[in-house]
Amino acid sequence: MSMDVLWWILSVALIALGVAGTVLPALPGTLFVLAGIVLGAWIDGFTRVGWPSVTVVAVLAVVAWVLDYVAGLMGAKKAGASKLALLGAAIGTVAGLLMGLVGVFFMPLVGAAIGEYLAQKDHGRAVKVGVATWVGIMLGMIAKVVIAFMMIGVFIVALLV
Repeated sequence: MSMDVLWWILSVALIALGVAGTVLPALPGTLFVLAGIVLGAWIDGFTRVGWPSVTVVAVLAVVAWVLDYVAGLMGAKKAGASKLALLGAAIGTVAGLLMGLVGVFFMPLVGAAIGEYLAQKDHGRAVKVGVATWVGIMLGMIAKVVIAFMMIGVFIVALLV
């Protein structure tokens, strides 16, 4: 097996790991996709996938990274979340990693609701903030997945054209 084949296998593995990472908060998904694409461009000496394509992919990765942090905060802010709710969502996210995929999806909601309840002692408000934070996180995750596939699309088009 040639060295180029091994490099291409690593490139594809990084991209696949990155796609998984767009859903799993423990992995920097779009960073792995970007790394796989840059590696793929490098293997070919940046001839087919040149710097303009790499730059577009890098900008998309930055946009996805920003969305990852902003989306949940926007949902929480729209519901008027307290700082304890935001802290609870962060703790819920970390705790969710230990509980598998269901935990990853729902523990931020639980954490935000508990944090808001501790801050305001209002069940209804706690649920509202928890759900709003969760919706923001889910919309951010969907956007990250879409952006990751856009990054891969730019890479594939550059390879084939």
